[in-house]
Amino acid sequence: MLNWLKSSYSTADGPDCVEVANAGETVLIRDSKDPSGVPVSVGPEAWGAFIGAITRPNGARPGTP
Repeated sequence: MLNWLKSSYSTADGPDCVEVANAGETVLIRDSKDPSGVPVSVGPEAWGAFIGAITRPNGARPGTP
């Protein structure tokens, strides 16, 4: 069984939320409104790059201030 984690920006009644689960060799991403739908699967490197990109100030690229 997968442990799905909901976005920290989500509220109990929030309509636009994503959930993420670590599936070993892949990271699964799904729409919290449709938990039985097909999740998107990405590699851990792609997920890490995505998280890094959205958490850097002003969208700075790695190695830049």
